[in-house]
Amino acid sequence: MSQRRALPAGADWVAGLSIAGLLLPEAVAYAGIAGAPPQAGVLALFAGLLVYFVLGSSRFAIVSSTSSSAAVLLAATASVLHVTDEHRHLMGVAMVLVAGIMLALAGVVRLGAISQFIAKPVLRGFALGLALTIVVKQLPLALGVHPSHSDFLRYLWDVLQQWPQWNLYGLAMLLVALVLLRVLGRWKAVPAALLVIAAGIALDALGYCQRWGIAVVGTLNIQGARPVLPVLDWADWLRVGQLAVALALIVYAESYSSIRTLAMRHGDTTAPNRDLLALGAANMLSALFQGMPVGAGYSASSANEVAGALSKAAGLIACAVVGLMVWQMLPWMERIPEPLLAAIVIHAVAHTLTPAALRPYFVWRRDRLVVLVAFVAVILLGVLDGLLAAMGASVLMLLKRMAHARVSWLGQIPQSHDYVDTARHAEAQTVPGVLIARPEEPVFFGNADAVFVRLLAQVDDQIRLKTGLKAVVLSLEESPDLDSTALEALTEFAAQIDKRGLQLRLARVKDSVRELLGRVQIPTLAADSYVAWSVDDAVAALRSRSQDC
Repeated sequence: MSQRRALPAGADWVAGLSIAGLLLPEAVAYAGIAGAPPQAGVLALFAGLLVYFVLGSSRFAIVSSTSSSAAVLLAATASVLHVTDEHRHLMGVAMVLVAGIMLALAGVVRLGAISQFIAKPVLRGFALGLALTIVVKQLPLALGVHPSHSDFLRYLWDVLQQWPQWNLYGLAMLLVALVLLRVLGRWKAVPAALLVIAAGIALDALGYCQRWGIAVVGTLNIQGARPVLPVLDWADWLRVGQLAVALALIVYAESYSSIRTLAMRHGDTTAPNRDLLALGAANMLSALFQGMPVGAGYSASSANEVAGALSKAAGLIACAVVGLMVWQMLPWMERIPEPLLAAIVIHAVAHTLTPAALRPYFVWRRDRLVVLVAFVAVILLGVLDGLLAAMGASVLMLLKRMAHARVSWLGQIPQSHDYVDTARHAEAQTVPGVLIARPEEPVFFGNADAVFVRLLAQVDDQIRLKTGLKAVVLSLEESPDLDSTALEALTEFAAQIDKRGLQLRLARVKDSVRELLGRVQIPTLAADSYVAWSVDDAVAALRSRSQDC
């Protein structure tokens, strides 16, 4: 028994030591993406690892600063105009705090499905656009130029226009670092990022960085960190609350996607509401120490999995190792060349920088427009506005599809009890004297009137053509619930059917809808009109009643 307990501890030590070499350089690099001081990434790393170890559910998740949340934070703070840099920094900290509160409250009220507000195609297009944006905005760190614009296209044009001022030594350092990260990355247990950083520190110590005109990180003021709440005016807090919504959504969507993917790979269970609480608490703690937003990024979490982690202890061990490195090596960390940080960031986002991730949507012919809108919106509108625009496009397309009054007219497959769409199945036979209809989307306020208007128009056509119509069967299998608008439309439809001297039967009515109809008690819809569990049962009931008459 003792040996079996020792194995997980040994594997977690190996994983923790391995990912510590990745997390520390990434934390400093991602702070640069967010426009925050380097220590903000390091402090966020401690907050994320410690809190998630205590509260989180995934044994693989590594909660630290991520490239996407850092980019969203930069975009959000950049949208705050006419303030000083110090005030903008305070608002950024406040955004992390409010986003943490939102995540924690969502966990308390059990909104674990909140990540579903961002559709996967939106995330795929957003990730590609974000990765491209991040890569382009890392180039000035290596080239030593200073673009005057912030939007992607003009930013890239500024970088290209300044090619005579490019620092070729910095560019060479960036390219060599990328090659080393790619080669060393083949051995998952090797801390490639840490080795590259160590080589860069050695070059600076030997005076090469100064000779080549390559900037280094600079002061890391961690010793003076203490918990402080940002002091802002009420108007600023209102603005912070608006911007924090997007930050909270992207943090949880990215985190839960990573957690769920790794859990499914190993047959583990997930606890979305518990993870919401953990992520919320981690971001609140990070904000108290003026840190960055944190989430369970896929690159760090998958690196932890590949390194052999068997429990959450790997993250705690990584936290302890990073703490030891910061304690003993802080002056050396201040000498990290900026082109190496750019290389680490580019290497980290490289796995998302491939159009192949979008290919399935074009093969399936589904959500192609959403993917393209998400990608183009990030490029043209920026990270924050692009994300919001892509989410809006996704929701609008969903509403458009649901609001479309698609109704199928059903017929019976010969020698069976099955009823299918006659437009798709030529062998299906209509039932004499009975019109059988099925709305293909849930009936709700956005489409209820249109659905029932179309149903009534078809009924009137049948009457005008003198087909001998006697009854209507309405299958509600796609409608698990009915809102008040749908109820009013159904009530009016039932009254119109009764006025035309026809019978109305509802089929495949969900239990919740049956209970609702029992409370509403539509005058022209008797209780026995919606008891049929299937279309076949409803047709059989009509035939039985016809024979009795």
